[in-house]
Amino acid sequence: MQTKLKLKSGDTVVVISGNHKGASGAIKSINRETNRVVVEGVNMVKRHTKPSPQQPEGKIIEKEAPLHISNVKLKVGDVVTRVGRKLNESGDKLVRYAKKTAEEIK
Repeated sequence: MQTKLKLKSGDTVVVISGNHKGASGAIKSINRETNRVVVEGVNMVKRHTKPSPQQPEGKIIEKEAPLHISNVKLKVGDVVTRVGRKLNESGDKLVRYAKKTAEEIK
């Protein structure tokens, strides 16, 4: 069963644990089945490619590997915060908000 995630693609996040603690970047993609996110420029790994007619010698590609969603927190301005969901002022739409500053996230 998939859970409702509070982060979206394009959000700026900070890594809060692991080898890349303190690094930040925008979310490129989210895998809802495994609860993992790919963050721009974070958790870079090297992958070797086989030789092919286009690349006769093969090559080494550096790309981002996914992180578990529990290892990242949303960054709003200079504040790193958790994300909550509540009804907006008119009471007709569910919106995300920063728990530390209580401001609405666009």
